[in-house]
Amino acid sequence: MLELNIITINDKEFESISKLVYDHFGIKLTEKKRALVIGRLQKVLKKLGFHRFSDYYEHVVHDSSGLALSELINHISTNYTYFYREGKHFDFFFKTALPEIISKLKKSRSNDIRIWCAGCSTGEEPYMLAMLLMEYLEKDYNLWNAGILATDISERALNIAKEGIYTTNDIMNLPKTHLLKYFIKIKDDKWQVSDKLRKEVTFRRFNLMNETYPFKGQFHIVFCRNVLIYFDNETRTKIIDNFNQIMTLDGYLFIGHSESLGREQNLFKYIMPAVYKKI
Repeated sequence: MLELNIITINDKEFESISKLVYDHFGIKLTEKKRALVIGRLQKVLKKLGFHRFSDYYEHVVHDSSGLALSELINHISTNYTYFYREGKHFDFFFKTALPEIISKLKKSRSNDIRIWCAGCSTGEEPYMLAMLLMEYLEKDYNLWNAGILATDISERALNIAKEGIYTTNDIMNLPKTHLLKYFIKIKDDKWQVSDKLRKEVTFRRFNLMNETYPFKGQFHIVFCRNVLIYFDNETRTKIIDNFNQIMTLDGYLFIGHSESLGREQNLFKYIMPAVYKKI
């Protein structure tokens, strides 16, 4: 019988790794995530020649370059997404949020619309938002200071997003008109985002655990879906407060359907499942 040679993790090692991830990234690794930690870090330990998680932990904390810590979060953070995921959000964005915000901007004679995709993973969500924004503004798009800011903690995910190459499964929910207009088929099951769409999304590494969010202007729309679920209540409350600080009055906040802002917060009002408005 083939031996899998899996490196196990004891309670102390798991606690150390969990605390390290929480202290730097705010992600809470509960006991339920023990198997995930073992599975995702196996190759890393073997590549580095470690046979114990304690040795790997010491390697990470003593690496002054920060590269080991970055590689750790690249493997721990979950990057599962696809185009048009939770489609009702995109419908609301296109049919309600955008018309409302753009109407207000026109009345104030501003052409600066600011949208942030926080926790953008491998890029499907910000590219989806950019497509819809271009579709809505049509020939007037170039008259606007538009585009999408997309951030994530994972350098690996950001590199995939910047390359913009996806499989047929990733884009299967896209309307065919959007696929033909904004993608180029490069292989049998591979599609790449067109240059005209890629240049409308700015990808940056950003840690939502930062004390403050030092953006120059306020955002009209923030998408932060399926990210808050990884934080504990204290960290989540701080992040929501930071969102409030960098959003315009009546700005829209989109979160994941398995997430909630909580009943006690008074910064945002509920609009529909997982959609809130700053008050």
